[in-house]
Amino acid sequence: MARTSVQAPAPQPDPEVKKLQVLVGHWTFKGEYKAGPLGPGGKVAGEYTGRMILGGFFFQGQVTEKAPMGELRGLEVEAYDPAKKSFVSNWYLSGGSTISGMLTASGNTFSWEGKLMAAGKEYQYKQTLMVTPDLRGFTVKAEISADGQTWTPWFEEKGTKAKSAPKK
Repeated sequence: MARTSVQAPAPQPDPEVKKLQVLVGHWTFKGEYKAGPLGPGGKVAGEYTGRMILGGFFFQGQVTEKAPMGELRGLEVEAYDPAKKSFVSNWYLSGGSTISGMLTASGNTFSWEGKLMAAGKEYQYKQTLMVTPDLRGFTVKAEISADGQTWTPWFEEKGTKAKSAPKK
């Protein structure tokens, strides 16, 4: 009797993950933190690099910025949950802060909602990032709330896609 080998096709990322391709690349940005419960506010400038990872199943973003409170570094991981038909978002920031929640991607608009843990306190968090139609720039606004009712502006930024990531 002849044996035949049946191999299952390799798993493929959910097509929804392709929506995050808009964020892939190296970006520079400037903006402002607003004075509030997380600090005095002030000007910020930084860099962000986004890429697809682990066979295209996940998106990873890395940020480095300089603000009046010092340098901040962060790591972002986005994953699509096909059962819930939504993106799960997790950010890990230097200084121990975390952001966890959901991401909605619609065209060139990305909206995050979730929980921010900072300095031992929990805040509600929401952010909207809009990529320009030419895919070369973005604007972003974020807000926080201690009670989920009253929202306080946290930061606003504008960014530009760089030609290539800097050599390290």
